[in-house]
Amino acid sequence: MAFDGKKKITLKSSDDEIFEVKEAVANGENGEEILKNWDAKFMNSLLDLTCEVVADMIKGKTPEEIHKTFNIMNDFTSEEEEEICKENQWAFE
Repeated sequence: MAFDGKKKITLKSSDDEIFEVKEAVANGENGEEILKNWDAKFMNSLLDLTCEVVADMIKGKTPEEIHKTFNIMNDFTSEEEEEICKENQWAFE
C-alpha cells in the first residue's frame, strides 16, 4: 500500500486479526460529512430509479390507463377536459 501522507494506526481484534486504518477514520473524524455525501448520492440514485420506473409505468398508456394505474380521479367536467385537450393538442399527436 502506498503511503498517502496521512497518519495510520494499527488495530488488533479480539481474534488477533490486525487492521491498519487512517487515524481520522479510527477517531470517527469526518464521519458526518462522509455520511451526508453518501446520503446525497443515494438519494439522487433513488430519485433517478423512481423516475425511470414511473416513466416506464406510463409509457405508451392513454390518460385513462394512467388514471387507473395510479388511482387518479378525473374530476374535470367534459367541457374542462375538452379545453385542456385543445390547449395541449401537441401531447395528443
